[in-house]
Amino acid sequence: MDDFFSGFAELFTQYDVLGAFWVNIQLTFWAALLSLFLGTVLALMRISPIASLQWAGTAYVTIFRNTPLTIILTFTYLVLFSQLGLSLSENLNTTFYWYAVLGLAVYHAAFVCEAIRSGVNTVPVGQAEAARAIGLSFLPAARMVILPQAFRGAIAPLGNTLIALLKNSTVAVAASVATETSSLMRTMIEFRPDLMVAIFLLFAVGFVILVIPIGLGTTWLSQRLAVKR
Repeated sequence: MDDFFSGFAELFTQYDVLGAFWVNIQLTFWAALLSLFLGTVLALMRISPIASLQWAGTAYVTIFRNTPLTIILTFTYLVLFSQLGLSLSENLNTTFYWYAVLGLAVYHAAFVCEAIRSGVNTVPVGQAEAARAIGLSFLPAARMVILPQAFRGAIAPLGNTLIALLKNSTVAVAASVATETSSLMRTMIEFRPDLMVAIFLLFAVGFVILVIPIGLGTTWLSQRLAVKR
């Protein structure tokens, strides 16, 4: 038993476990910002009165929501980088990192769009009619009347999307990001197969610790900021 605990403790001196989790947190942060922007634009396209924009928004959501994330991330590496030679930095690791952020954001923007659109559905029709009655066109009405209320109604689904994004950041290895948790876990298990269960539990518990506060926080915010009807 002493050998087990001493071997488990040595893992923290041999491998940067906390650093790997920090990489996943940073991937999640940047991808969340980018997907929130892109998802908001897509949501506006889907509720736009212009049919072609509605079609384009619907097509994007349908395609990316039904495409496996690993395929999107592999596409960024094999096609954008290897075939087309599009490099985002002179440093390969930095290029792979931002390609992973791009792939995660493009994929989760479809889910952010649907979360915001569900929030739009909570806004009474009379609000939009009142905005039009005072002379506001679509974009000013969306910016000043519809989206502020839609975001308040979409906090819970947006929180679920953020949790999914954090967990899916472990797939960044498909874009050749070698410093995040799943890559490190595989390396640790290869060199210490006798500690396989303990290593797995270490990373599982780590993600539980990261995810629970997000769930509790978004639930609290959704209740506190809910629009009273």
